[in-house]
Amino acid sequence: MRQHLAVWMDGEEARVFHVRKKGFNEATVHSPKHRVHRNPKDDLTRTGTRPEGEHDFFRELAGTLEHADRILVLGPSTTKLFFLRYLQQSAPELEARIIGLETADHPSDGQMAAHVRRYFWSSRGTVAHSARQHVIGR
Repeated sequence: MRQHLAVWMDGEEARVFHVRKKGFNEATVHSPKHRVHRNPKDDLTRTGTRPEGEHDFFRELAGTLEHADRILVLGPSTTKLFFLRYLQQSAPELEARIIGLETADHPSDGQMAAHVRRYFWSSRGTVAHSARQHVIGR
């Protein structure tokens, strides 16, 4: 049986969904704590993740996904693009299993599971999206 996974991610966490035709399991991988930089000259507060922290986050997430046959990556921000770039450089065999990259806000677990089911399985119960989709930036 093929294992289909979907990942919803932002800069703070990645929620990994193992979705079947009926039911799903979810696991969460947390990003390292963001550092806050305050500049007293301009009174602006900036947040960010240290590059090594981001790589640790991506490495842990990649380990969670290593047994997947097909992966859909979703999220509201550019973190999903940085993750794809990380995979292209550090885990190309895993990157080859990503079949879609989509922008999505903050869905509930039920909304996420329903979207992933529609994405992976057609209404006839057959597997949809069997061919790798073109991802912008390749």
